[in-house]
Amino acid sequence: MAPNRGPGNKDVYIHEIDRTPEYAEFIQKLTAFHEKRGTSFEPEPRLPTMHGHVNVDLLKLYKAVIAKGGYDELNKVQKSWGALAAELGMHHIDNKGIGQLSFQLKQDFYRYLSAYWIQDQYGKEPPPKEILEQQSCASKLGPVLTRTVENFKLSSSSRSGVETPTRDERPGEGTPVSGNRASGRLREAPPQRVPFQPETGPSRQPRQTSHHGTPTAATNTAHNSNAPHPQHPNHHLPQHHNPNNPLHLIQAQQAALRGASSTFTPTNPDAGSRLAEIYEPRPPISVPLRPVSTPGNNPEFAKRQRQLRIAAGPNIQLPIRPAIPGIGLEGPNIYMRCLQALRSGIPAEQSFALNHLVKISFERGDKYKFESFLGLAEGLIEKALEISSLFYNIDWQIAYFNDPENSDIAVLDGLNGTSDILERIATLSPKPVLDHMQPAEFSDRLLRITEAVLTIRNMVMLVENAIYMADVYPLKDLLCIILHLPNLEMLVEIKHFALDIAEQLTPWLVLDSGDPLYRTLLSQLDSTDRGTILTSLRAVSRISMNLDATNKMQNVPAVVLQNIMNWLLLNDEELMDACLDFLYQYTAVVTNVESLLKAVNMEHVVPHLVRLLAHGAKRVKEDRVLEPERKAPALEEVAPLPPDLQEKLTHTDEPQRCYHWLQSLFEEDAESHITQIAIWQAYQSSFGGLAGGSRNMLNAADFIRNVSHVFVNARAQIIRRQRPDQTDLFIIEGIRARPLPIHPETKEEYSTCRWMIPKGPYSKKCGQFFLGGEKMWHHVLTAHLGVTLSEDGKVQEKEINASCDWEDCTKYPKPTQMQLSKLARHLKTHFPSAHKRKLSEGLDAAIKRQRRAYVTPAKTISLTWEQTIVTRDERNPKIEQAAGIPLSAVLVLRNIARNVVKTESEEQLLKKHEMGGEGGGWNEKLFRPVMARLFEVMTENKALADYITSLLQLVQDE
Repeated sequence: MAPNRGPGNKDVYIHEIDRTPEYAEFIQKLTAFHEKRGTSFEPEPRLPTMHGHVNVDLLKLYKAVIAKGGYDELNKVQKSWGALAAELGMHHIDNKGIGQLSFQLKQDFYRYLSAYWIQDQYGKEPPPKEILEQQSCASKLGPVLTRTVENFKLSSSSRSGVETPTRDERPGEGTPVSGNRASGRLREAPPQRVPFQPETGPSRQPRQTSHHGTPTAATNTAHNSNAPHPQHPNHHLPQHHNPNNPLHLIQAQQAALRGASSTFTPTNPDAGSRLAEIYEPRPPISVPLRPVSTPGNNPEFAKRQRQLRIAAGPNIQLPIRPAIPGIGLEGPNIYMRCLQALRSGIPAEQSFALNHLVKISFERGDKYKFESFLGLAEGLIEKALEISSLFYNIDWQIAYFNDPENSDIAVLDGLNGTSDILERIATLSPKPVLDHMQPAEFSDRLLRITEAVLTIRNMVMLVENAIYMADVYPLKDLLCIILHLPNLEMLVEIKHFALDIAEQLTPWLVLDSGDPLYRTLLSQLDSTDRGTILTSLRAVSRISMNLDATNKMQNVPAVVLQNIMNWLLLNDEELMDACLDFLYQYTAVVTNVESLLKAVNMEHVVPHLVRLLAHGAKRVKEDRVLEPERKAPALEEVAPLPPDLQEKLTHTDEPQRCYHWLQSLFEEDAESHITQIAIWQAYQSSFGGLAGGSRNMLNAADFIRNVSHVFVNARAQIIRRQRPDQTDLFIIEGIRARPLPIHPETKEEYSTCRWMIPKGPYSKKCGQFFLGGEKMWHHVLTAHLGVTLSEDGKVQEKEINASCDWEDCTKYPKPTQMQLSKLARHLKTHFPSAHKRKLSEGLDAAIKRQRRAYVTPAKTISLTWEQTIVTRDERNPKIEQAAGIPLSAVLVLRNIARNVVKTESEEQLLKKHEMGGEGGGWNEKLFRPVMARLFEVMTENKALADYITSLLQLVQDE
């Protein structure tokens, strides 16, 4: 269980249930105990904490209370339940929440565990549930272990008689009631103060007054505001009444419940309004009441009436009470009301219905289905067909029966659809209609028709409604009629609604090349309206998408194909996407590819499709790690000081000598340490010979303290022994020895001479340190090669027999006769360049000083590639898949490469090449100029690589 943050931002334990076998057995015992006792039991009560609600582990609570001495002992200590809640892992941030939490925890134990605790721990029969579980857990009710029916009733009665004494029974001001006078006064009940409340009830007297007579005017006068009244503690009751009169008792009870009284007069009448003095209350009106015999007050009368009805026989008819119209009849719901109003033919009713249907279809489109309301689809279609009567001299009617002799062009086939609907529309003669000015009746009718079409459009957005309407053939005729209406601005909206309906229907329709709706949608592609083009392209591309049938998309006009190729050149992603979807469906059929070769210049189309493979692409650069960063282990061995630095520090006083020595040979590393004895011995080996001389030396304690002055994060620590045979280890945490010394002032790193010197059967490195390559070059020439330098430091040209013994060098492994200048040039390749050192002292000095010498940098490689839009695989989110325009473009190219070799144009081109033309077919002609770009995309675009590979296989196989 992970710790969480509690009050004070500390890690605290959060209470939860440990579902062990012991817990399960304990809950079973409790359940059986409460079932036998007849009390309710909740196995996992919930308590609110600062970390949310937690379920209480009753076993933990039970054990914790027993450990504290029991329920009664825990109640004797204040705030004990709050402390127990904190121990159990239930916390809150404020006192109010802690109080509520502790009370609920105490209440849960009281209800579910107290009776079981008495029986389990003491072997006694617990008190009855009426005085235990059904009572409050308040401490004033006494302990539960010794509670019985007798002492509980006694304590209850004594509390009810003493808790709230009357004013006469209270002690005086001078009488102390407890050890603390102030606390004693706070326990007294405050004096009752009743504010003035005018009578708000009706002026009519209660009905009971008729049985006791009518009050006289003197009674009203007695209640005048000017008349004085004595101060009485219970001022809600009338001042003068007969205690034996039940009317006064009823009025007193009603006044006590109502709170205000009509007989109350304030103690200071001058403070009241003078307007009430002239008010004379209305005298009560006596209403004579006639008793009515009922089976309750006169059983004999009801018995006689029943005998008379039986004697009269069943033939007699009792008078029937006439029913009130509209009472008890809810009427049809709004859906049926709209349906019936739509089919009524009454304009006002249709306006009401269509207005509500538009709202319902928009707001409840996910549940409003045609199949639940038979006749709704037909009613909306019939209403929408009225649009032709506004612009043509025709009134369309739907016939749901076959009549071969019927030659009326206004009758549509409702069973199989009207196959010659386009021809009928072509024969219609239009009416003269002004586009921007219409009569009111015309506008109202057009509005109702538009709302009917909009309702259909909203409802077919639900898949169930689209499947249902795909079988309603008059809807296809309606779409053809609407889309062939005159090109008027007033009809743009309703035509877009019709195209939206077609887009939702076509995935569930099988349309051949001669279908009127298919021809109508193709005709819309010759429009200049972008919305019309987009929706028509989508509708045609989605034909039979959800069915097993193939959308062959035949007989597409050449002008439409040319328009699609032109739209691909526009900078309109939505339009390009729709055109590519159309071309993907279109090029999947061989005959369509043949038509495409004849309609457009494919040698211009294919390069543009290849350009679309990089649509929206971004150049992505990423550094890949070949070998991770490595950190060298810390060593106890400290490198020796270079000779020049040793000489300089020898003539330096303490503590500067110690500071420079530490800066030269050590560096900060939070994860490393070195023993105090190792670093002290290294310092002693460097300057121990100076002890007793003219210059002072630091002792071990001062030296260890100086380490913390040089390195801020370094600190002396002790690693305690883990076993008896070990000793405590004194270390300095936060530093490590450098592999190569640095100059304490310039921070330049020394270089070590790696010339291999024979020593017996083995060879060892020279190991001397030099600051800069020039000094090391002089050292190698003089010390290892035996060359004598001139006074100006130059080397005289001569021929020598020598080899290069630099570690791991394979240039001259054996002695070779050569010019000294040639060997010198080779040796300089092993030394640090003075030119590079000067550059580093300029721009990169700060970076180099911060470089950690003990870390070997990671080896990386920079990769750059082209990334287009991708999407995540739903089954495996880690896999990225191609999407968008690049994917559609490569799919169209693949269809062209697969099917162009099966066309008649391919055969004609091959015959032409056999007669002396160039070799290869259409694939060679179309894809050879873009092969380099295809390989480039395949190499750089990981998401498109598989698709480009299959495309190249199709091209190269041919």
